[in-house]
Amino acid sequence: MNKFNFTFLFLIMISVFVQAQDQHFTQFYASPLTLNPALTGAFNGKYRASTIYRDQWRSALDNPYTTFGAAIDVRFPVELDSRYKDAFAVGLMFFNDDVSGVDFSTNQIALSGAFHKGLDFDKTQYLSIGFQGALAQRNINYEDLLFDDQFNDLDAFEFGTAEDLPENNFTFSDLSIGLNYTYAPSNRTSFFAGFAMHHVFQPQVTFYNFDDGGDSKLFRKYSAQFSASIPISDLMSISPRLLFASQGPHLEINTGANLRYQFNDFGSTALHIGSWVRPVSNEDNSISLDALVLMTGIELNAVIVGLSYDLNLTDIATARRGAFELSITYLGDFENDSILCPKF
Repeated sequence: MNKFNFTFLFLIMISVFVQAQDQHFTQFYASPLTLNPALTGAFNGKYRASTIYRDQWRSALDNPYTTFGAAIDVRFPVELDSRYKDAFAVGLMFFNDDVSGVDFSTNQIALSGAFHKGLDFDKTQYLSIGFQGALAQRNINYEDLLFDDQFNDLDAFEFGTAEDLPENNFTFSDLSIGLNYTYAPSNRTSFFAGFAMHHVFQPQVTFYNFDDGGDSKLFRKYSAQFSASIPISDLMSISPRLLFASQGPHLEINTGANLRYQFNDFGSTALHIGSWVRPVSNEDNSISLDALVLMTGIELNAVIVGLSYDLNLTDIATARRGAFELSITYLGDFENDSILCPKF
């Protein structure tokens, strides 16, 4: 069987029979609108523009898997009660995931909204609720695929194919909801906890139209996030973090910590260095350590840049497969105050 044929059949089988996992970013807080819609507008400033790029298994594949996300969200103050600092926010997010070898791609555009309710007069606690509606498209380019019946039994694939191929693209709508709690008793100490549910209505994700009652629903994904920023000296703080995500038979945990060192008393320029691990569990219910993550980042006033690498620890590590990520965030009308959302 030709390798292109095998890859195509593998992807179609995934589309039809597997209620698959979502995309994920290692720097999950650097892509807040894909993590939890309640994080829309969770920052100090008027607007936030962010991009993130993931490059996976480049050392093992001629055409690596790539993932790109871009988002902008805007925060508006709300004067419901002068004693509280409430806010409303809207955000727009675009996402692309691409398997270049067979030109299989997923594109999604999403609109999110969130309300941030102040819980005390000191403006140190917020409870946020967010919603996100999305439209997604999946596409495959059949022109890049070859099948056995196209081979001339000599030296070329020159014939047409009799394969019964479905339409090469389909679209589906999606809905996500989330909650987030922030407690920042000082401008150097903060605690964050959130919960999100993605794919609330479990949309169908398949190239085929089922006439026999078949089912290819996308599993709901439940995620819980926790992070903190705790000072350990005048210029240094530690940020422990935990992400728990469950989707059907798949389970993923990210846990570790970042160290933040600020270069001056104002805290507007800082260096981040961090590491965490990612245990996973799949259909066989066994838990394995999927990757060790190394991360570094820098804050330059309103600009935040992060760089990370996933070092695979499972069997695929023998193929030198890993993932590289780059994130860039800009905060418009930045205020150097307690941060309502962690970085990276």
